[in-house]
Amino acid sequence: MKIYVGNLSYEATDEDLRSAFEPFGQVDSATVIKDKYSGRSKGFGFVEMGSQSEAQAAIDGLNGKDLKGRALNVNEARPRVDRPHGGAGRDGGRHGSGKPRRDRGDRGGNRRF
Repeated sequence: MKIYVGNLSYEATDEDLRSAFEPFGQVDSATVIKDKYSGRSKGFGFVEMGSQSEAQAAIDGLNGKDLKGRALNVNEARPRVDRPHGGAGRDGGRHGSGKPRRDRGDRGGNRRF
C-alpha cells in the first residue's frame, strides 16, 4: 500500500521517513519528493508498505505525530491524476481568437506610432 506523508520538515530525509515507519512493519520504499531544479524537499513524500494492515497501523499511529518539528499528515495515497500540459487555464494559454496573447510591453512588435 502506498502512503502519502504531508507537512514534512524540509530537513527530513528518505532515511528519516523510513525510520518513522519501520516500527509499524516492513517498509518497501520511503521517498521525500524534491524539486527537480533546486533539489530541495517539497515538504511531502511517499512510503510503500507491503502489508495493508501494517500500512493502516502506520497511518493511525503517525498521523498528527511530530517528525523534525512538524506534525505529519499521513493517509492512503490517492492515484495520480494526469493533468493536460500546454499553458495556463482551460484554453491552453490561448485567448479569444485562438492565437497566443502578444506581449504588450515596449519590446517592439507591431506597435504603430
